[in-house]
Amino acid sequence: MTGSEVAWFSALCDDDARQLGVSDPELLSSFGHCADIVTTAERNGFDNVLLPSGYELGIDAVAFAGAVAARTDRIRLLVAVRCGEMWPPQLARQLATLDHISGGRLAVNIISSDLPGTALESGPRYRRTAEVMSILKQLLAGHPIDHSGEFFTLAVDAPRIAREAAAARGGGPLPLYFGGLSEPAREVAAEHADVYLMWPDTLPEVEALVADLRRRAAAHDRVLRLGYRVHVIVRESESAARQAARDLMSALDIETGKAMRSRSLDSTSAGVGRQADLRHEAGADGFVEDHLWTGIGRARSGCGAAIVGDPDQVVAKLHQYEALGIDCFILSGYPHLEECDLVARHVLPRLRSQVVGDR
Repeated sequence: MTGSEVAWFSALCDDDARQLGVSDPELLSSFGHCADIVTTAERNGFDNVLLPSGYELGIDAVAFAGAVAARTDRIRLLVAVRCGEMWPPQLARQLATLDHISGGRLAVNIISSDLPGTALESGPRYRRTAEVMSILKQLLAGHPIDHSGEFFTLAVDAPRIAREAAAARGGGPLPLYFGGLSEPAREVAAEHADVYLMWPDTLPEVEALVADLRRRAAAHDRVLRLGYRVHVIVRESESAARQAARDLMSALDIETGKAMRSRSLDSTSAGVGRQADLRHEAGADGFVEDHLWTGIGRARSGCGAAIVGDPDQVVAKLHQYEALGIDCFILSGYPHLEECDLVARHVLPRLRSQVVGDR
């Protein structure tokens, strides 16, 4: 069986639709709707679920995680937090409490974002992120900290709940997931992250990025896991999957797409720029290589491509990424509930029944 982690995505940032660009009140982020996605992902056998974080859009990921933890038993909760929006010791206390509530099922996705209403150049912003990650790792492992840095100066014991949560999981910090394509982002990942998350790209670019992150991590005597965040459109035939992709975008006009992309606080980042480049490199049908379709990026600034095809084609594509070193997939699709069922039916059994070496 493949050893890869396969996660789903709960649309906490108003990012759910039957047709992109068409608002559907039933699919706006709410506790009920997003909790349904999480419990469906658990029932369908996904290992983990990403709980994303925005500012203007949707609902708060940390508060949501505390509530949904009580509704789930097995699935891990990958909660996104935005660096600098909270004093790191208090954030550590919140996260340790979430880990306690979930029975040790928490993981943390660190976002190196600007604070709402402010702007910081990329270099110092990532230096701040590195400090936050370093502080969190020590406190969440239950260790006291005496830190004097560019952005934070503090000397504090780990909260009791952090010490107890660390002891319950056998010591060590909570796993930190982190993504970013710029030079400073890659360095932060290499030194501090446990899992580096990348957005969709062509196979040669993924291979190059994997090699680069492995080299950077080795320079810090560390080993990184590599993750891949991508949408999926899977149907029983390739023609049906492509038609579903066309239907998803059929109501989107250019101006609406621009407005949707601009709502994200990271709409000018290097990673977002690369997603735009993929759309420009794609053919008239939106495919930039076999089964990698960039149309979704017309309506969102972040992860902007989908694997599109029949079940065997989708699984084969995922196996290609595994062969390059990816061992964590965060998948999603529109609408998120329906596509979760389709991926669970058509992809998960095939993905988990095939040994990588048999390909």
